[in-house]
Amino acid sequence: MGEKDTKAKEYLADNERFADLCNYVLFGGEQVITADELEERDTTEILSTWGIGKKQVKAQQKWRDLLKRAVIKYTGEMYIVLIGVENQTEVHYAMPVKNMVYDALNYNSQVKEAAAKHREQSELGSGAEFLSGFHKEDRLTPVITITLYWGEDEWDGPRSLHEMFQKVDERLKPYLPDYRINLLVPQEIKDFHSFRTTLGAVLEIIKYSNDNQAMSRLLENRKRFSTMDNESISVINTFLGTEIPFNDLEGGNDMCKAWEDHKEEGRKEGRMEEIYASVRDGDYSAARGAEKLGISVQELEKRMEEAGYPLPFVM
Repeated sequence: MGEKDTKAKEYLADNERFADLCNYVLFGGEQVITADELEERDTTEILSTWGIGKKQVKAQQKWRDLLKRAVIKYTGEMYIVLIGVENQTEVHYAMPVKNMVYDALNYNSQVKEAAAKHREQSELGSGAEFLSGFHKEDRLTPVITITLYWGEDEWDGPRSLHEMFQKVDERLKPYLPDYRINLLVPQEIKDFHSFRTTLGAVLEIIKYSNDNQAMSRLLENRKRFSTMDNESISVINTFLGTEIPFNDLEGGNDMCKAWEDHKEEGRKEGRMEEIYASVRDGDYSAARGAEKLGISVQELEKRMEEAGYPLPFVM
């Protein structure tokens, strides 16, 4: 698992942020799922295939990023649902199939658990129930999978199984079950105020990270960005390649100042790259390039080598 995937998983493992994501995607920001009603579940999904004589032929094992059991209390009723989250740092062009497999494996596990329970308690049931191991009164716990895309660009992959099919006779479509992914893309979010945790702020910064003017306006006009917790800063640094410093004190960091410092550092790096290229191409002598950067010729040579400009140049 890469650094970005690990960081995203750690960030959303927090129940407050996990609940915030679920409430935004499933209930439009309404506070239906609470952090204290979430319970961690095993993310391993297994499917075993059996041959003649109950000999195992093949076992398929998958690991979700996150899976939690949620208790939803709403309008006097209580519901149980399993919610999985898949973090995507890159577009996945087979995401509908990937998520569909996770959900199908979980439902299969639920059926197997019910069958095992009936066998243990000698509840054989009717012939049909005995054959399936699943009794007429048994019910499955619904499984919902949310895909969070952490990229700065648009999602250009399919969002449903039908979108992945080659051309097919329209008369056949009613017989082809579809599977739609529950996808959240920062570029498509219109209202970040519906989030109740720093998750919303992080996604908003990702959305505008390639637009310096929009980012400046965002940080200047939004009080909630004036300070940010270090966990969120760590996520931003990981995904955007920034080096925003952490605040050693509780209360977070001044994001406005930190982003300005990041832009200034970017401008300096851009100027250095221009000088390196000019020296490499012979527009500047090494002495002139070193003078512009305020360093020695030897230091310039070293930096150009490290930056990938190892070509010979004129002194």
